[in-house]
Amino acid sequence: MHVITTPALRQQVLDDLRRQLGPGAVLVGDDVPARNCNDWSPQAPRRPVAVVRPLDAAGVALTLKVCRSVGFPVVPQGGLTGLCGGATPEEGWVALSLERMSGIEEVDAASATMTVKAGTPLERVQDAADEAGFLFPLDLGSRGSCAIGGNLSTNAGGNRVIRYGMMRELVLGLEVVLPDGTIITNLNKLLKNNAGYDLKHLFIGSEGTLGIVTRVVLRLFPKPQCTMAALCKLADYDRVVALLAAARRGLGPLLSAFEVMWPDYWQVVTERAGVRSPVAPGDGLYVLVEAQGTDETIDRPRFESWLEGLMEQELLVDAAVAQSLADIDAFWALRDACAEFPAVLGPHVSYDIGLAVGRMDDFARRCKAALEAAIPGCDSVYYGHIGDGNLHLVTWVPGLAAAAQPKPAMDAIIYGLVKELGGSISAEHGIGTLKKQWLGHARSEAEIALMRTLKAALDPSGLLNPGKVV
Repeated sequence: MHVITTPALRQQVLDDLRRQLGPGAVLVGDDVPARNCNDWSPQAPRRPVAVVRPLDAAGVALTLKVCRSVGFPVVPQGGLTGLCGGATPEEGWVALSLERMSGIEEVDAASATMTVKAGTPLERVQDAADEAGFLFPLDLGSRGSCAIGGNLSTNAGGNRVIRYGMMRELVLGLEVVLPDGTIITNLNKLLKNNAGYDLKHLFIGSEGTLGIVTRVVLRLFPKPQCTMAALCKLADYDRVVALLAAARRGLGPLLSAFEVMWPDYWQVVTERAGVRSPVAPGDGLYVLVEAQGTDETIDRPRFESWLEGLMEQELLVDAAVAQSLADIDAFWALRDACAEFPAVLGPHVSYDIGLAVGRMDDFARRCKAALEAAIPGCDSVYYGHIGDGNLHLVTWVPGLAAAAQPKPAMDAIIYGLVKELGGSISAEHGIGTLKKQWLGHARSEAEIALMRTLKAALDPSGLLNPGKVV
């Protein structure tokens, strides 16, 4: 089915949607906000023919049916904080925004669940859980802007996957609208429900290509009563791996974050971004270890005793222990200083990859050397949530504009090495359009063929977020 081009037919379709969905639901022309023309990826913005903003699943279904009948491609949009182009429209497409489908429908304390609309910002979900005496553990730097539906569409991870798992582990049920407008409602609250296929997993991580999620049932957890943190300096990566094993053994379920920063990253954030270091400067790797417990009188002494034992074993070169929440925030400021890279580094390219823990340092060393050898002046820094196998890296050639950064050459080196080491080209950011050509580096031909079979079965017209993922 082809995109419609007749202006009269296009106007008729938009007028029909406006009439059925009500005032403010359809934005066209100069009323289309600039934010709906792109996500946070580096792609050039493209104006959709319209932004449709339904209020509920019925409105989403109506929009998909009308657009399907005349061949309008539809791109779902949430908070538009994606980094891989998954929510970016093309000219002639309709952007279906979930921004008006926002709110907490229910907090069920007995089942420890929360039912929310897909357009709800993550931070609002976190706050609602906190007010009810619970924790919703997913946490991202974009928490104030990203939407739950988008978190689900990319199977978001964040800082505390080592304890609570990815978004997939935090979802019990959902409501989804299929490309033909069929509404599937299964707002399940049960941890154990093996009645047939668990269909929600088709839509988690599929980036809005198989259906549009409209409501979600989320798992809630007990709110931590105390948080402990230490910023550790280690001589080499082998000791980092040993520290991770020791944290898993010694802290068990208290371990909530394990963030590693390589020396070049540390130098950039402490010297160029100006973030204060609480540990001695010099060569080495830096690890932020966080633990959360329910009884400070028991859990804090356990954490401090564990850390003292590591110092006695000379596993650590140096360590600073947080004495207050302000100290914890200061430790996290070092890890979160990557948000300052646009100002500190200028134009750069960011990567999100998955690797086995034992291969991360090998990757970092080989990747840095390969980039420097192939691209004159290229620099790179490495950091990530290594407890769950997620490494982030940033590459750039100083002095070059964003459009002049040699991204194709960087991609080939980085993803080629990821493939060689048996890793993933996307740990938590998704595929979108930017990583689509590299999907074969992380998935087999048979897997990709099955993905395309699923796409064709659910979206035979190919009009829901076409050209994304597969």
